[in-house]
Amino acid sequence: MKEEILFTMKSPYRDDFKIHGFRFGEGEKTIAIVGAMRGDEVQQQFVCSQIVKNLIEIEEAGKLIAGHEILVIPSANHFSMNINKRFWAMDNTDINRMFPGYDKGETTQRIAAAIFEHVKDYKYGIQLASFYMPGEFIPHVRMMDTGFQNIKLAKKFGLPYVLIRKPKPYDTTVLNYNWQIFGTQAFSIYSGDTDTINKDTAKTAWTSILRFMNNMKIISQNKHEGHSSYILKDSDLETIISNQSGILYALKGAGDEIKAGDLLAKILDPFTGETRSSILAPTDGTIFFAHHKPLIHQSTVMFKIVRF
Repeated sequence: MKEEILFTMKSPYRDDFKIHGFRFGEGEKTIAIVGAMRGDEVQQQFVCSQIVKNLIEIEEAGKLIAGHEILVIPSANHFSMNINKRFWAMDNTDINRMFPGYDKGETTQRIAAAIFEHVKDYKYGIQLASFYMPGEFIPHVRMMDTGFQNIKLAKKFGLPYVLIRKPKPYDTTVLNYNWQIFGTQAFSIYSGDTDTINKDTAKTAWTSILRFMNNMKIISQNKHEGHSSYILKDSDLETIISNQSGILYALKGAGDEIKAGDLLAKILDPFTGETRSSILAPTDGTIFFAHHKPLIHQSTVMFKIVRF
């Protein structure tokens, strides 16, 4: 393993900003893994740290298959993580909306350009991603429908679901989209949580990445085959929107199987505790996403359900 400083930027306060990379093996640029690009992506950084830990052990055991190079970037925004801020601490911009970047532009454009310069030539790219809304997911692989995606490869992670989504105009500036446009087979892994560490879903995520590398003959390590992934599109998900604001008293979470009419949650009056709204399941299925903040606004996505 070689630890490198991939990017350095002078800081007016405390230490300089540095992006660390960990390289394993030599040869073809085979796989790049990028972790936290937002300051609240603690789960994503934890997953990457465990990948690095596992790869060190695999390398020491002589189980890296010759001719492959692996690059892991656990964090690209630890400045914001240090002060519990989701976006870039200075100007509140999102690094993952700046790709492919511009090395003479604003700060986050320069960071994105530096990351992309290091990862754009790899055959496979994996991003540990987070959703824009607070909540928990069933761990899954997400790909953009750019015409370059490869669903068969996505199934090699052995996660329960592979979600294919049509990119929106603003998606053209994210890492996953630009990876695909520049010829990398790109995958986003959603590991269930964001600002807290869930050891179970985190292990599911890093094990799936090691399983992918084993299936692609990058490492030699016996792994359980995992799930026979079910392919989803956005249209396959039933979305439940809150009709009131208040305290969210959730009764069901991601991964729970439900039947039409089941009580999923209550929205309570924050002063009296009275039930303002009872949220019932509109269909049989499995909860794919569940909002988990204790307070909820009206017209907020509460649940996404995979219909049976």
